[in-house]
Amino acid sequence: MHRRVTTGALAVALAGVLAVSACSDKSSDSGSGGASGSAAASSGLTIAPLAQIDTQGNEVPVASEADALTPAGDGNADCPETTIAMAGALTGADAALGINIKNGAQLAVDQHNEANPNCQIVLRTFDTEGDPQKATQVAPQIVNDESIVGLIGPAFSGETKATGGIFNQAGLVSVTASATNPTLTDNGWKTFFRGLANDDVQGPAVAKYLTGTMGKKKVCVIKDDTDYGVGLAQAMTESLGPAADANCSGDVKKGDREFSAIISKVTAADPDAVFYSGYYAEAAPLAQQLKTAGFQETFVSGDGANDPQFTAQAGDSAKGAILSCPCGPAPDQFKSEYEAAFNQAPGVYSVEAYDLASILMKGIAEGNRTRPELLSYVSDYQGPGLARQYEWSPTGELTSSLIWVYEVK
Repeated sequence: MHRRVTTGALAVALAGVLAVSACSDKSSDSGSGGASGSAAASSGLTIAPLAQIDTQGNEVPVASEADALTPAGDGNADCPETTIAMAGALTGADAALGINIKNGAQLAVDQHNEANPNCQIVLRTFDTEGDPQKATQVAPQIVNDESIVGLIGPAFSGETKATGGIFNQAGLVSVTASATNPTLTDNGWKTFFRGLANDDVQGPAVAKYLTGTMGKKKVCVIKDDTDYGVGLAQAMTESLGPAADANCSGDVKKGDREFSAIISKVTAADPDAVFYSGYYAEAAPLAQQLKTAGFQETFVSGDGANDPQFTAQAGDSAKGAILSCPCGPAPDQFKSEYEAAFNQAPGVYSVEAYDLASILMKGIAEGNRTRPELLSYVSDYQGPGLARQYEWSPTGELTSSLIWVYEVK
């Protein structure tokens, strides 16, 4: 049970964390992508944490990071060289999100290897472009490589849906740092574990925060056609109740860049907030075009848009936007180590990927070096990471999940 904290107390608790972007779960098409750190610098805007909230939209205290698992361990691990994999979008329109995950996992692996010369871990990366069809071609490459004993990913919900059965049949443990569609854990897979809250947690939490703390009375919910966008929009609409105005709800397609039709509906309805359920590649031009059309109220989006690429692409139109994420901000030490390694700030899912890689490597260091052994280890795992406490239910959901709310400043 969490006690509610005041805004002032929360501000003190947040003093030690960096305002970086959070998480998102993706299911997207290909295009040109970029790295998030340079984008943040060019925009002149930051994505700053406002509050950690529960499903009722109430603020809850920030957990201590002092006892978090570290990839270095005690430095005495002894194992033969062992391989883990990461799968997600490393190229394409939403590539920044996959790169954040890859870098977070790589940082953990590098720190483990430096501290444990007698137990070296190899991280192999697989580019799915965030495309479910491409992911079904990549998944067999992963499962057919018998040296791979664990997987971080897939990153987006659509590709996870398309490949989960393949990994389950192979008995390969799959821990995702970002896929948040709630139905993924309804498939009966025994190998899938979600490293953050799903959209059935995110939707109600953000909806209650908007109508409660922020006092919003009328919200237009706009969604893209990805598994992520549809699932989050449904959770948001149901939780908003009468505050969700059906007259200005609408649909766009992944890859759209022109939104005059839905913007006309929004301006006619005159809401006090717009919630966009989708990714930054579409959220940025939507925010720009809303602003150009005279919309001066609050633009809100979920983890799919919570990346410095949103602020870089939307420019000044992003200022004041509210962005949510099941992922939290990066602690100072992690931020410094990440920036030193990759010459950019950590972004959405970087901390989750770091934690999940650390859990896999701890299992390997403790002697779980086959697929069945590592799967059993993760199934029974309990412990704190930098982002949160990790312990999974039999379906692969975290037993305790919270959401972060951010503001673009």
